[in-house]
Amino acid sequence: MKKIAFAAIACFFGAGLVAFTLQKPATLPTADTLKWYTWEEAAELQKTAPRKIMVDIYTDWCGWCKRMDKTTFSDSTVAAYLAANFYPVKLNAEQKTDIQFNGHTFKYIPEGKVHALAYSLLDGQMGYPNFVYLNEKYERIMISPGYKEPKDVLRELKFTAEEHYAKTTWEKFKEEN
Repeated sequence: MKKIAFAAIACFFGAGLVAFTLQKPATLPTADTLKWYTWEEAAELQKTAPRKIMVDIYTDWCGWCKRMDKTTFSDSTVAAYLAANFYPVKLNAEQKTDIQFNGHTFKYIPEGKVHALAYSLLDGQMGYPNFVYLNEKYERIMISPGYKEPKDVLRELKFTAEEHYAKTTWEKFKEEN
C-alpha cells in the first residue's frame, strides 16, 4: 500500500515537473507584440484603471518614426517598461478621423495638414517623431521631440512613471541618470 501511495505521489510530482519544464519562458514584449492603443481606447481604460499615457505622435511619411518602431520600440526592455507602466498611444498627426474626448471633437485641419489633437498636445510645435507624456488626469508632464535610442526613451519613461518630475527637472534628471 505504501509503495502504491509513493508511486502515485511520485507520478503526480513528476508530471508537474515535466509540465513546468515544457512551459515556454515568459517573453518580454517587442514592437511586434507591444499593444499600442488609440486615443479613445486609452481614454476608456483610464476610467477603470488609470495609468500614465505616452503618446507617440507620428506621420505615415516620417522615416525617423518608422526607424523608432524598428529599433527603439522593438527593444524588449523599452517595450516591457512601456507596457507595464503606461498606456502607449499611437496618434497619426495627419489622420482624418475625428476624435471625441472630454466633450470636444478634435478634427483634421486641412489648412495645416494636422489633426487638432496632435496640434493641441504639442502646443503647435509640430515635428516628428514627437512624444507627449501625460499623467493619469491627462495633464502634460513633458513633450519630447525627435528620434531616440532605447536608453534615452527608457530614461524618459522612468522619469515620468516614477514621478521624478515632481521632485526635479528633466535636465537635472538627465545629468544624474
